[in-house]
Amino acid sequence: MQNTVKILVVDDHAILRKGLKQILDDTPDLRVTAEAGSGIEAIQKVQSEPFDMVLLDISMPDKHGIDVLKQIKQIHPNLPVLMLSMHAEDQYALRSIKTGAAGYLNKQSAPAQLVTAIRQVASGKKYISSELAEQLAEGLTQGYQELLHQKLSNREYQTLCLMASGKTLTEIGEAMSLSVKTVSVYRARLLEKMNLRNNAEAIHYAISNHLLE
Repeated sequence: MQNTVKILVVDDHAILRKGLKQILDDTPDLRVTAEAGSGIEAIQKVQSEPFDMVLLDISMPDKHGIDVLKQIKQIHPNLPVLMLSMHAEDQYALRSIKTGAAGYLNKQSAPAQLVTAIRQVASGKKYISSELAEQLAEGLTQGYQELLHQKLSNREYQTLCLMASGKTLTEIGEAMSLSVKTVSVYRARLLEKMNLRNNAEAIHYAISNHLLE
């Protein structure tokens, strides 16, 4: 690529942002021109500065990455966003892509894979890892059937995952920056949508389907 790709890096960990910046700035055609440590800051940056792409962490302290992605796509529908996450592809990759992400990459990926993904996304293409491609192919060969948790909204899905990791409603509220009352509503909705009777059944489902946060 002849032009330098201007990148906004969004992650709440300063050390990780610094590491990403170093990797990308050492690549001739890539340049980190801004950083954000929260979802709100990321949205403000996108509104005020021009970028060729956004590298967005999915686990943010103030707003979930998928909610941030949704807002970014409302502001700039054509701005490519590559999701970066510590979660395995089978947890959030499809949700991210359905919400408008141009790709999804696990944080454990090698730097060379990150550079490849960024170049691909910045050029207007989608990036899907070989692991995710394999899962999609398996789903197609076996005949795709929507799993119960895929009916959930992003917030309901987060609530389910956090419940399964052993967090109380208060702790879930703190993790999602929501009131306990709101979390209770999400819990009730997910139980209804998934036709589950109680927390124990929800937790058993989440563990069986490897949905732990």
